[in-house]
Amino acid sequence: MKKIKYIALSLLTLGMVACENELVQDLRDLNNDEGEPLPELTAGTADFSNFVAVGASFTAGFTDNGLFIASQENSFPNIMANKFAKTGGGVFTQPMMNDNFGGLIVGGNPVIHPVTGDRLFTERLVFGGAGPVPLQSINPTAMSTTDFALNNPTGPFNNLGIPGAKSFHLVAPGYGNISNFPEAANPYAIRVTGSTPNASILELAMAQNPTFFTLSEIGGNDVLGYATSGGESDINSPNYNPITDTATFDFALNALVTGMTANGAKGAIGNLPNITSFSFFTTVPNNALDVDAETAANLTGFFQAVAGIFSQGLIQQGVPLAQAEALAAQYAISFNEGPNRFLIDVPVIPENPLGFRQMTEDELLVLTIDQDALAQGYGSVVLTPEVLQVLGILQAGGTPTPEQAGLVLAAISGIDDGDALDSDEIAEIAGATAAYNSSIEAITIAHGLALVDLNSILNEASTMGIDFDDYNLNTDLVFGGLVSLDGVHLTARGYALMANSFLKAIDDTYGSNFEASGNLAKAGDYPTNYSPLLQ
Repeated sequence: MKKIKYIALSLLTLGMVACENELVQDLRDLNNDEGEPLPELTAGTADFSNFVAVGASFTAGFTDNGLFIASQENSFPNIMANKFAKTGGGVFTQPMMNDNFGGLIVGGNPVIHPVTGDRLFTERLVFGGAGPVPLQSINPTAMSTTDFALNNPTGPFNNLGIPGAKSFHLVAPGYGNISNFPEAANPYAIRVTGSTPNASILELAMAQNPTFFTLSEIGGNDVLGYATSGGESDINSPNYNPITDTATFDFALNALVTGMTANGAKGAIGNLPNITSFSFFTTVPNNALDVDAETAANLTGFFQAVAGIFSQGLIQQGVPLAQAEALAAQYAISFNEGPNRFLIDVPVIPENPLGFRQMTEDELLVLTIDQDALAQGYGSVVLTPEVLQVLGILQAGGTPTPEQAGLVLAAISGIDDGDALDSDEIAEIAGATAAYNSSIEAITIAHGLALVDLNSILNEASTMGIDFDDYNLNTDLVFGGLVSLDGVHLTARGYALMANSFLKAIDDTYGSNFEASGNLAKAGDYPTNYSPLLQ
């Protein structure tokens, strides 16, 4: 009996402490650091009564490679709308998914890529203890129930974030018409068009006569698809996804801003971060070819043999000795004990007839690269018994046959274009991003809108980390706190930071005081990883 009393007393004490802590936090929220009362929240010259958000994945709340109820509730526009509600903001509607599993189905069936046969729009990723894993590996019964052919929600929607949309998609008629799927329609757009399937996303937004709007990540997908495909340049490849030219982007951007401001609405526009700073491109290091001294010596010997074989082949074709040796010298790659950079396939040109080289320091591997294959020689050499036999002939001073020499050259396994970004491709992405941002800044200034410098925020997060309340967020996968498990989209806490960045820019432009009045989102209220058991 005494033990029960003591337990009850302890629980009561804990409850009192918890209430006291909540009271202290409430008082802190109402006062500044010096204990003085915070000013009353004001909207300044902005009118938040009808807020509409237009954009792509970030606007929708996409995270962990999926869109689901919890992620939508933590989308950055919804976080902002909750703050707007305190100063005249109205209801903010979103096209809610059916479940917390993520993914999409169509007509009761999975969505299958028409060329590759792969399943598209799969359920979300979760943390599996060592890294990201598919939801079903931990929760096998979690299957998507959101069917974009059978059970779409009824609009209109204040959140018109369309995952996967490029700039020009947002102004294109029919992008939400299911009869255009899969060639020219997006399932997430299909879910919001309702009885007007040919209406563009811009037209859906304008029809709501917004008083305030946000445009975010306009142009992000215009470079993202190119980047995540490793800069795939083959027009016949199912992964071909070229960067949108600046003229097309500018046309779409101007149409969006002109349309959204047509009735005098105020708004805020976010510029584009340099996407190659996201963990999708920085998690797998390009110098992860970690070898012992013996393996390093063997690899060095192998490529000396490659150079010798290639040089002899050129000489037999009538190329002068000095020229042949100079051209072949690039393939005599040396390896050291410890980390070494992988080999990468490059276009065959007269200066590089074999079409491979070692990666440079700034070049990147994508997160989706087959790391088991890397361990088996992908990115270096796949040594078969037949290749080892030829190497033995060379070491003994013998001369291999042309067929045997061909086996040695074929053993080189450079990383495919789709698994890496070389320096030229990185420069293309950076150049397009800079051009888009220049256009965004110019049109934002011309219309007197708030500009949110998301590029600087990501740059800070990817270098030194960025402070958010008691947390320091960086772009490391899983544990950095900012970027979700897919390596590209943000965590809920990242979206809260993004919402605050918009609110601060709105304060600066329109004289509101979300920051000064203590009405910013708090980091601790938003998770970085969602439970696999979330229903």
